Amino acid sequence: MESNYIHMKIIAESSSTRTEWSLVDGDRIVEHAFTIGLNPYFQSRREISHSIRLELPEAFFRRRWDHVYFYGAGCANMEKCKVIESSLVAQFKTPVTVKSDLLGAARGLLVRDPGLACILGTGSNSCFYDGEEIVKNVSPLGYILGDEGSGAYMGKIFVADVLKGLAPLELSEAFYEHFNVNPNVLMDDVYTNSLPNRTLARYSTFLVQHVDNGYVRQLVYDAFRQFFERNIVAYDYKSFPINFVGSVAVNFRELLMQAAADFGATVGKITRYSMPGLIEYHKND
Repeated sequence: MESNYIHMKIIAESSSTRTEWSLVDGDRIVEHAFTIGLNPYFQSRREISHSIRLELPEAFFRRRWDHVYFYGAGCANMEKCKVIESSLVAQFKTPVTVKSDLLGAARGLLVRDPGLACILGTGSNSCFYDGEEIVKNVSPLGYILGDEGSGAYMGKIFVADVLKGLAPLELSEAFYEHFNVNPNVLMDDVYTNSLPNRTLARYSTFLVQHVDNGYVRQLVYDAFRQFFERNIVAYDYKSFPINFVGSVAVNFRELLMQAAADFGATVGKITRYSMPGLIEYHKND
């Protein structure tokens, strides 16, 4: 059956939290899987290779494919791209192209149309895309200095409010019970974890369950306003719809739309995953 395959390739899209893998023939998905997120800022080549080999189904290693296209968080410069590339080549013995998760988001959202593309997930990012490449980008600066509107950003604000006694008492108590933590454990978890952005983003999932709470709604709305103020206003954002990919954009769609309207912005797509658009983009490669 494999002899009938024409354009067999692997397309992978990775956030800091999870990686989506599709083995595709043209625009048809042959195999599909998820593994942990692969980020060269937080993981070594050895750790990345280990994850790929152990977490992917054997079908992905059945033979050499035409190409591997990998779009990932942390793949913003050549040095970091090489870490991912060497791991992928070692595992698949196939030509590899590694690009940023932002370009993956843009191609996934817009395919070959120009426009504004944004990520709102564990982290956040934004760009203007010309239909092939990113031509303008406001640096997100990561979860310490930036990533406004992201899960890590909201988690950081919420956890700090809980620890400082600024969040509503009933919400704080529900949070401690839900995650089975106390202030000491919480501090330890944030400051000793090797992947603190993931930790903070995980805690932000609590906000989704309590989005009808007035405090939560204000926190999320303010985070989105910060995203627009510190990122989107740098673009000609009123001339193009703004498109979003990521769990935070989907989970808080209503508040995101409200913040966008307050800035006079038009929202295009809001979707959880980039993969369908990436398959469309690469179908003839």
